[in-house]
Amino acid sequence: MRIIAGLAKGRTLSSVAGATRPTSDRAREGLFSSLVSEFGDFVGIHFLDLFAGSGAIGLEALSRGASVVHAVEKNESACKTITSNFDLVSKSKVAGDFHLYAMSAQRFADGPPPTQYDIVYVDPPYDFSEAELLKCLVSLRSGGFLKMDAMVAVEKASKSASLKWPDGYEPLRERGYGQALIYYGKVVELGQIL
Repeated sequence: MRIIAGLAKGRTLSSVAGATRPTSDRAREGLFSSLVSEFGDFVGIHFLDLFAGSGAIGLEALSRGASVVHAVEKNESACKTITSNFDLVSKSKVAGDFHLYAMSAQRFADGPPPTQYDIVYVDPPYDFSEAELLKCLVSLRSGGFLKMDAMVAVEKASKSASLKWPDGYEPLRERGYGQALIYYGKVVELGQIL
């Protein structure tokens, strides 16, 4: 698993043995291609990586110039891997602020927002229930974590039920990458979608 672009391009990241399901290189490339087409460069972007695993998604955003990257992960082994991977990426003189929150995604979403995010990547374990996922998305929206027009990307197993976005999100598109399907949505005013 490598950083695809930016200051840390080519750096090899560690994965978490058995504890997480890493996003494939193909899915990461597709995700960042979609995000770049939407936002241009990442300079000044505030990025949230929920269920961060190895931290590869958030660290990719940091490498590309995001000014704030927050990773949320509750697994202790994964947290150690994220810290180690950040140490590696930081040797490339990345300028953004990175912070790891060692807690569950829902606990994070129920707390006060440390900032408002432009982009949120949500990659729950495949056994994470749809109800838990929707609760998390609602908490992010109602808790003030998301800028208006923020983009939220949710990765799910391609064989799982389609994502039904809660109120306050406009579905944009979905893209399949092997066993993963990424749903893209945008934050809108409540009641704006017909």
